[in-house]
Amino acid sequence: MADQKMKDRYAEAGVDIDAGKRFVEIIRPIVSKTFRSNVISDIGGYAGLYSVNLGDIKKPVLVSSTDGVGTKLKIAFMLDKHDTVGIDLVAMCVNDILVQGATPLFFLDYLSMGKLNCDTAVEIVKGISRGCQEASCALIGGETAEMPGFYAPNEYDLAGFAVGLVDADQITDGSEIAIGHQLIGIGSSGLHSNGYSLVRRIFFDWLKMSVKDYVDEFGRTLGEELLEPTKIYAKVIGYLMKNFHIFGISHITGGGITENLPRILPKDCQTVIRRSSWTPHPIFDFIKKAGNITEEEMMRTFNNGIGLIIIVAEKDVQDVMHQIEATSERAFHIGWIEERDSGAALKFID
Repeated sequence: MADQKMKDRYAEAGVDIDAGKRFVEIIRPIVSKTFRSNVISDIGGYAGLYSVNLGDIKKPVLVSSTDGVGTKLKIAFMLDKHDTVGIDLVAMCVNDILVQGATPLFFLDYLSMGKLNCDTAVEIVKGISRGCQEASCALIGGETAEMPGFYAPNEYDLAGFAVGLVDADQITDGSEIAIGHQLIGIGSSGLHSNGYSLVRRIFFDWLKMSVKDYVDEFGRTLGEELLEPTKIYAKVIGYLMKNFHIFGISHITGGGITENLPRILPKDCQTVIRRSSWTPHPIFDFIKKAGNITEEEMMRTFNNGIGLIIIVAEKDVQDVMHQIEATSERAFHIGWIEERDSGAALKFID
């Protein structure tokens, strides 16, 4: 009886242990869809166990990344739609390890809310599971935390953690980038998960729009456009790494092309980007005009329709573009590498 009273007191304080146990049982079959033979544990334990098959890898290096979804979650709250933000969570982490040449192995998530809403949490995990399946990585563990009084009602936060594997001799770090190499952009699916603090200010504070408003330029409602999941590039990058010499890859996230591409460039190299070489999604032009944003600020805030930039030899440009398009992705020859003078590492031209 005393134990029951203590348990009830904890529930009264806002933490329902029994609800947490039920949630784990509900998501067990959802999570198990991501498992492969390497996974030697089940959810519900203290830690996830993953058996690493090194294959031909002689100098194994683990590659890790962590990220969240940011204020894009606010759109999910507005729409009460939670089955896609998990895809964003996986994408933001996995894409960061893909650009190092790594193969994703497993993923962990952290979900925190004031009070566990089982229906919402299940929808979130469904999205995470879908993202992991797209990335061919296993969802081997996570944490669901109830934190009464910490979040607004019906709100939550997400964090993700991805681990991959690469041979030390195959790490893609940009050190081999040289003058004459060419830049190929792989299309984004839209905003991905960056710039939403500015986006929300423009659409909701300045334009006084609703997530349910239909926007002709988008061909759908504003909410549908803003919740479009971040693209996961595991399939296309895995194929390219096996068939071509990729000298560098840049994930275009917060900071846009302006801040992300120079991170992989040798000091003697400058990139030239032709802005006319691709047409961004309509939402970027809409944001630019509605927010009275300069081209320079757009390029350092949003991905502007380019989710990844890969750097290849000039002789491989056409073959690489064809193979990207064969995986149903969009490819654009957006620029090249030239010798850097005293100027910036990045130059935009029309």
